[in-house]
Parts: sequence; C-alpha cells; structure tokens
Amino acid sequence: MTHIYIWIISCLAIAGVIIRPFKVSEAVWAVSGAALLTLLGLITVSDGLSGIAKGTDVYLFLTGMMLLAETAREEKLFDWLAAHATRMAKGSAKRLYLLIYLVGVVVTVFLSNDATAVVLTPAVAAAVKAAKVDKPLPYLLICAFIANAASFVLPISNPANLVIYGSHMPPLLHWLHQYILPSFFAIAVTYLLLRFTQRNALSEKIERDIQIPTLSPGGKTAIIGIAATAVILLLASAFDMQLGLPTAITGIITSAIVIISANKNPWVVVKGVSWAVLPLVAGLFVIVEALGKTGLIENLTTLLHQSVARSVAGTAWGSGITTAFACNLMNNLPAGLIAGNVVQGHVPEIIKSSVLIGIDLGPNLSVTGSLATILWLVALRREGMEVSFWTFLKLGALVMTVALVCALGALWI
Repeated sequence: MTHIYIWIISCLAIAGVIIRPFKVSEAVWAVSGAALLTLLGLITVSDGLSGIAKGTDVYLFLTGMMLLAETAREEKLFDWLAAHATRMAKGSAKRLYLLIYLVGVVVTVFLSNDATAVVLTPAVAAAVKAAKVDKPLPYLLICAFIANAASFVLPISNPANLVIYGSHMPPLLHWLHQYILPSFFAIAVTYLLLRFTQRNALSEKIERDIQIPTLSPGGKTAIIGIAATAVILLLASAFDMQLGLPTAITGIITSAIVIISANKNPWVVVKGVSWAVLPLVAGLFVIVEALGKTGLIENLTTLLHQSVARSVAGTAWGSGITTAFACNLMNNLPAGLIAGNVVQGHVPEIIKSSVLIGIDLGPNLSVTGSLATILWLVALRREGMEVSFWTFLKLGALVMTVALVCALGALWI
C-alpha cells in the first residue's frame, strides 16, 4: 500500500505542475507533494533531504543565471540588444525571426537552455515591442523551442545532460562526434516547422526606423559577465567539473559589481528573480526519490536489458521515443534522473544517446516538459502574456515529433 500511496501523491503533484489548476504556481504543487510524502511517512526525512541534495548543482546553476538575467534586465541591456536586432532586420519580419532563432541557438549552446528561457525571452519581448509587431507570440515561441532543440550540442547546453551521464561524462570531442549531426537536424527541422506554422504572422511589415538607446556602464558589465559565464562553463565542461558553483559565483559577482558601481539597492535585483523555481526543482527531486523507493528504477533497468538482448536498434528507437514522451508527464529533470540511473552500467552507447536526445528534445511537446519551458512561462507572465497548455501542445505535437525522428535517425548515419 505504501508504494500505491507514493504513486498517487506523486502523480497528483506532477499533474498539478503540468496543469496548474486555479493558476496556482507550479512550485506549490511540487513542494506540497514532496511535503505530503514526508509527513505521511511514505519516505523518511533523510530520504527527502537526500533527494533535495541531489539537485544542489542545478540550484546553484539557476541562481547564477537568474541573477545575471535580472541584472541585465534592470540595466536595459535587453532593450539595447533588441533595438540592434530589429534594426538589422531592415523591416522584414522573416529576417527578424531568423535572427532571433540564431541568437537562441548560440545562447542555448554556450549558456544552456535555461539561460535561453531566462535571458533571451525578455530580450525578444523587447525586440518585438520595438519593432511594433502585432503578434509577438511566434517570436517568443522560438525561445521555448530552441531552448530544447539545441540543448545537446554541448554537455553544458542542458543540465539534464549532466544528470544522464553523471560522473561518466564523455570527453568533449567524443561528445561532438556523437551529437553534432543529431543536433543539426533537431535545430534545422525545428526552425523549418516553426517558420512554416507561423508563416501568416511573418507576412507583416515591422518597424525599421529604430532608435538605439545608450547602453549604461552597468549594461556593459552585464555583457562581460554573461560572456565570462559562457567561457567559464566551457572550461568547466572541458575539465569535467560541475557547472553550478562557477555559474552562481559569476552571476553573484556580476550583479554585485553592477549594483555597487551604479549605487543601487540590491533588493531591486533580488526581488525580480523568480526564486519559486528553486523549490519547484527541489520538490521534483524529492518526488523522484520517493518513486525510486517503489522499485521503479530496478524494474525499468531489467526491461531495458531484456530489450537490448532482443534488438539494440529497436531499443534505441523505443527508449528515445519513450523518454521523449515520458518527460512531458513528469518534467525532464526527474525523468532524466530516472533515465540516468537506468542507463548506467553496460548499455550500448547509442541507447544512452537516444535516451539523452529524448530527454532534451522531448519537452518541446508540452509547455511543462522541461525546466526551461517553465522558466519561459514565468518570463512570459512578467511580460503580461500567457500561453495555454493546449496551444503549445498542438504546435509541439508536430514540431517535436518530426524533429525527434530526424535527430534519432541521424544517430545511425
């Protein structure tokens, strides 16, 4: 009965995160589920704390990125970048769309998919406002979709990559050899399908006479901080170091320099950060810890090895597609934790790669499939916009499915 109660509570909590009944924050549902599992004695307090501790690197990573983004926003860096991008578009909505997509690829690859949601979304919102775009949503959708489509170009492109491989992260050159072609197909196919589905909105003319605002000294410092973070993350990845602490240190130092030099109240930046994301992640980690007590991981591991014995190719395709859809049922971070435990040991490399692609690209199906898309939703709400679960699902069902098949197929080339 204990296992049944764990499953009931976990499923209800995850459903609350996905559906967000009564517009209650995702964090409330995740934390409530984790707390209920502990209070009812379904897992011990030490197990709960162990689950929370497993997310330490992710909390540090998010803290650094959110501080960087909020500091940059306060210094009007996004408005400055948006004005330049809009001017480069020269009145063409299609050119602006491509420019935003390419920037999204670069940010995701070198700063992670969560950074794309946190950093790029307000920049794009400012860009479409400056361009006087009638329908801003197609441009903002780029931030959500590219955050997942480009998230396996490098190990640092998605925290879920670290969860899948754990302490067995392959060297950078081996990673590129394995994932560069699937990444190309994921990025290219996602762009083509988004461009096709949003073609009507991209037929309008946009403002071309854009006034470029003056960038403050704090804005220049924020640019340096973001660039330094990208370099530090690449170095950390090359030396097989965890990414959370260096990101947090860089974000805190950059924010402190800007605040002190501009003689600002630190509370202005601190209150603007979406801190609710951290308990959301912690709650999900506790829920995964509880599900692990039900024998879920052992059963999945047994099924995987049985499937491999029958057909490696079939298992690779099946595991990639299954994880892609599964991470939309429970978010890709907990799904990645489970999958990472299942594929440890003597599993063919192509199956690990298929699972990772499923975990990274699969969240493009639904708006709560990854932490990046949840962060994107939070950023949209700050801009006064909402995207419903069904609106995103209808688009994601096409874009994610085709991109996933092409990316998995590229593993065999």
